[in-house]
Amino acid sequence: MLAEFERRLAVTDWTAAEAALDGEGWARLPALLSPNECRAVAALYDQDAGFRSRVVMARHGFGRGEYRYFAYPLPDLVQALRERLYPRLAPIADRWNARMGLGQRFPAEHAGYLARCHDAGQTRPTPLLLRYGPGDYNCLHQDLYGEHVFPLQVAIFLDEPGADFEGGEFVLTEQRPRMQSRPMVVPLRQGDAVAFAVAQRPVRGARGDYRVTLRHGVSALRSGRRHTLGIIFHDAT
Repeated sequence: MLAEFERRLAVTDWTAAEAALDGEGWARLPALLSPNECRAVAALYDQDAGFRSRVVMARHGFGRGEYRYFAYPLPDLVQALRERLYPRLAPIADRWNARMGLGQRFPAEHAGYLARCHDAGQTRPTPLLLRYGPGDYNCLHQDLYGEHVFPLQVAIFLDEPGADFEGGEFVLTEQRPRMQSRPMVVPLRQGDAVAFAVAQRPVRGARGDYRVTLRHGVSALRSGRRHTLGIIFHDAT
């Protein structure tokens, strides 16, 4: 399974992905996981072992639906996604921070970045598995868990729109200074991933670069069930 994932990752058009991230704040990574891999990851949700916590969103005003944070050690595929995606995204994160005038730069390998998080007390794993049913949705938010924040994260659709569920679109909003928010709906199929800005990204303006703020969420499901795997690269306090 991991060998096939590695092959798909290698043939991903990372030049196009980087251009999309610079231009829109998100990039689609098509067919990153196979249907069998998607079903296997979604099936983990009903297992008691392997998770550190469960969140029912309505209890906290986050929306409707629920999610579970994985515990260490992560499942092999989730660990591989975190380790293999990070080196592709770290150079973009470095460049974004430089353009936004931020001093933080990122180690080449994810293990080095995790060591930095853990030294700061951010030791709880953040990859998560989300489940939505009819009427469920996720309010616009940012996944910030402490002082150290990696600027990019990845979400992967584990079910097929139109077959397993209706509705439940992945939504981003972007707030530029002195402008109204811009909404973006990301078209995804089963196994597709989207890489996107966690909180801020740089945009080139007439007077140089400036920062814009992004939030992400999920529109209401009309029917069926939808699972999503979230890959966040910083750990939580």
